[in-house]
Amino acid sequence: MTDRRPLLRAIFDAAIAAAHPDVVLAQHLRPAPKGRVICLAAGKGAAAMAAAAERHYLDELGLPPSRLTGIATTRHGHGVPTRRIRVVEAGHPVPDEAGLKGAADSLLLAQDAGPDDLLLVLLSGGGSANWIAPAAGVTFAQKQQVTRALLRSGAPIGEINTVRKHLSRIKGGRLARAGQRAEIVTLAISDVPHDDASAIASGPTVPDPTTLSDARALVAKYRLAVDDAVRAALDDAANESCKPGDPAFARAHFELIARPRASLDAAIRLARDAGYAIIDLGADLEGEARSVAADHARLALQARAEGKRLAILSGGELTVTVRGHGRGGPNQEYALALADLLRDTPDISALAADTDGADGGAGSASDPAGAMIDSATFEKMKSLGLDVQACLDDNDATTFFTATGDLVLTGPTLTNVNDIRVILVD
Repeated sequence: MTDRRPLLRAIFDAAIAAAHPDVVLAQHLRPAPKGRVICLAAGKGAAAMAAAAERHYLDELGLPPSRLTGIATTRHGHGVPTRRIRVVEAGHPVPDEAGLKGAADSLLLAQDAGPDDLLLVLLSGGGSANWIAPAAGVTFAQKQQVTRALLRSGAPIGEINTVRKHLSRIKGGRLARAGQRAEIVTLAISDVPHDDASAIASGPTVPDPTTLSDARALVAKYRLAVDDAVRAALDDAANESCKPGDPAFARAHFELIARPRASLDAAIRLARDAGYAIIDLGADLEGEARSVAADHARLALQARAEGKRLAILSGGELTVTVRGHGRGGPNQEYALALADLLRDTPDISALAADTDGADGGAGSASDPAGAMIDSATFEKMKSLGLDVQACLDDNDATTFFTATGDLVLTGPTLTNVNDIRVILVD
């Protein structure tokens, strides 16, 4: 059987390259203002976006360095060298003290922005965890506990952010409220299904359609164990997020500069050029990783039975309801479920990985991006006596794929447009 792993990896890399800040940012940056450019960035691509902004304003436009300042708060290991914009590396997916300080300093800079300044807000996936500013009465530890409970609940990212926005002083439009004297331009790399501006980094500069009532309903829906202070905050009308018509948005502009759809299209082009017919399942898939894997396995087996040479591609963000104690993430769990469903089936190979370079994990820059499977995986399963179902039951896909040698390891990619899944049927 032909080794399809190099092609799978090339397809994944094409998706990442289409959304890199060095490629997508500069064409969207505004001219220099009369006053300062105050750059506030958050997310896994924050430092790379800040560095690209520096090149634009300092090198291409010749802006005096004294008129450029800012803070880029990014995930640990995702920093890059910058000249004027300070880089803060912070916790993700669970926030840490560095993110607390980065958010506080960002709010102060926003409040200092004047009418002649440009408040340039650069957002990418991960910003919700990186910018942590608990609402009044909620401690940092309580906010961390809520985040952990949400991540284990199986809730999709939109619902997770609904709760987080109502326990924050920076999310849900509040950063725009802090900096409303200035012109605010937000440029965002989307990592959410349907490119919902209010969900990217929890919408710090846009109106929020969700409410405190929505947040309380989600706490009840997922039976989240939260402290009394958190419940009190969600009952306090003062913690309602900013709504359309708020004066905070009078001079605020929002623009998407990279979308999951464009990255999926780049992946599809490469698969088609390699001679595969395409099934495009869209860039906005959500759902439990195992259930989605079962649907995709059926498509692959049907194509093989019909003798088709087919590539099945999808994006979006899957979830895992964590019941075990193992290590992994949605992409690895999807790949593990596929391995179970396709075992002993030749001529089918697959890759599932997160475009930010980290799938679940403990917040380390060395976490795996995902995993790939093919007939070599099935042989290793047999020779090593691996129990796929036991690993699924314990949510322990990382241990399984470490044993088979099938982890996808990229390191930080400095962007984030959700997951890419590819199944090749030969």
